[in-house]
Amino acid sequence: MPDRAKILLVDDREENLIALEAILSSLDLVPVRARSGEEALKALLNTEFALILLDVRMPGMDGFETAAHIKRRERTKNIPIIFLTVVDSAPDYAFRGYAAGAVDYLTKPFDPWVLRAKVSVFTELYTMNRRLTEQAALLRDRLTGELPPGAGDQASVLPELSRRLAAVEEELDRVRELARKSPDPALSIPLSELYERLAALRAGFDALS
Repeated sequence: MPDRAKILLVDDREENLIALEAILSSLDLVPVRARSGEEALKALLNTEFALILLDVRMPGMDGFETAAHIKRRERTKNIPIIFLTVVDSAPDYAFRGYAAGAVDYLTKPFDPWVLRAKVSVFTELYTMNRRLTEQAALLRDRLTGELPPGAGDQASVLPELSRRLAAVEEELDRVRELARKSPDPALSIPLSELYERLAALRAGFDALS
């Protein structure tokens, strides 16, 4: 069974971290806390995250500066960031958040259902991307004849790969339907990129089979 997706929660206030964990407790993911921008950057050095929930107002390194560091790193630049801040923040905060690379921006107090829904979809997209990467590696090894010992021959590998691809295609269709019912501009780019990757992998498989 693959490891559960990890979500990085960044906020300098303990009560906010507790509240976020409570809201996300029903989802199948692992929350990881960071009490500052510096702690967040350290956590990102050795751990892979599906999503970052990042508070804007923090002493020292604020959310915008933290996001800028994250986006400059090759290893972390593609991790989605959702900014969180209080409703009375400066009017340009939303613009600055998107300019810093955020995919979304929520004001506190936010609707727990909305936050759960957004986190759930981004987590599913992350999981599907991991599956596609695994299937692409399997297909590449099949094409180059570098399957590991015990992996079986083409007759046994291809049906299994086809089953896995079909499962990802079905799951992606379900996520797209959810996004269609509740339009969210933040999902349009990752969904399109995932569809392109899946289409390319399917084309490669069809050429092989």
